[in-house]
Amino acid sequence: MKQFVFKMPDLGEGTVDAEIVAWHTKPGDTVTEDQLIVEVMTDKAAVEVPAPVSGRVISVNGSPGDKIAVGSPLIVFDVEEALDGPTQLVAAAPAPAAAPAAAPVPARTGRVMASPADRRRAREAGIDLTTVAGSGPGGRIVRADLDSAAAKPGAVPGVDDAVPATTEIKVIGLRRVIAERMSEAKRTIPHFAYVEEVDVTELESLRAQLNVNRVKDTASMSLLPLVVAALTRVLESFPQCNAWHDAARGVLVRHRAAHVGIATQTPDGLKVPVVRNAQSLGIWEIAAEIRRLAERARSNKATREELSGSTITVTSLGKLGGIASTPIINAPEVAIIGLNKAVERPVVHQGAIVVRRIMNLSSSFDHRFVDGYDAAAMIQALKELLEHPALIFIPKVKAI
Repeated sequence: MKQFVFKMPDLGEGTVDAEIVAWHTKPGDTVTEDQLIVEVMTDKAAVEVPAPVSGRVISVNGSPGDKIAVGSPLIVFDVEEALDGPTQLVAAAPAPAAAPAAAPVPARTGRVMASPADRRRAREAGIDLTTVAGSGPGGRIVRADLDSAAAKPGAVPGVDDAVPATTEIKVIGLRRVIAERMSEAKRTIPHFAYVEEVDVTELESLRAQLNVNRVKDTASMSLLPLVVAALTRVLESFPQCNAWHDAARGVLVRHRAAHVGIATQTPDGLKVPVVRNAQSLGIWEIAAEIRRLAERARSNKATREELSGSTITVTSLGKLGGIASTPIINAPEVAIIGLNKAVERPVVHQGAIVVRRIMNLSSSFDHRFVDGYDAAAMIQALKELLEHPALIFIPKVKAI
């Protein structure tokens, strides 16, 4: 027997270990070179690890949720069998039994292409991905394929049986990273919350006008890019809010550039892609970049660079925004701005009761480095720009 020991690879950026998210092979299986064998998670991103050689799996090191140090054995192959005879792919799990009337789908003999989120859905639904025909580019399995597979008779054994009273879900992968970061942020950062009411009637009118005159094939403008543009103007006067707290060195790092994180909900959890140098971008450029980054984050294509380096974060729940919220600061930043739902309601405007479009801004600041007065002054300045959006586009006049 000729063995090949594959060790946890160095995934870059000073990574010392990685967490096992899901194995896609097991001892006894025969795999081909470049076949997906395991998904791992670092503090920065999820990574799909392919087999470096063809051979039979002798052993694997670690279960989902375990952390394996870089350079430690990850999986051991018997490569002699691959050299002596033809290689046959064995599925990591047996296919669920199909109903008598359903024709079985032949198992694949190559690498199954699917995102980590769709792989997780398949595991939870008891669907063997090797039996699913992918309709995406290059045969990639997409969510619609899983929905179709789940709807087939016999696709999910026991679905009509008694439902257990509880379900245990191991906290691993991105959800574990999110849990750890949120806990650390709330435990170590004294949050100061500030909520302000903003009349966005004029801003909404501008947004509608921009959409009427937008270039053909350009996606419609939302309020978020306008808020980001206004925020970059405000930060020029409040640099203490566009900063990092470097706890290890005991320093506060203020940034001249506004690298705005956009909190984005994805199938795998909350991610924060970054619009870099937002202060140098036009409205439509900001909108296009937010859209591009959100799509890459949701499809697990975002790079580490696209998901790190923000200096202040904006979060929005869109139509689910509610009246107010208390967003958690995205450490090591010192401030986060939350957009709540914009609704029409009667207000007193210029001495008369009229219907205006109102939205609350919910913000949180690190009270160690941003005083309450400065936090309120910053949000008031942002409110001024949003209520009079023409000011967003007028250059500041420097004092002589």
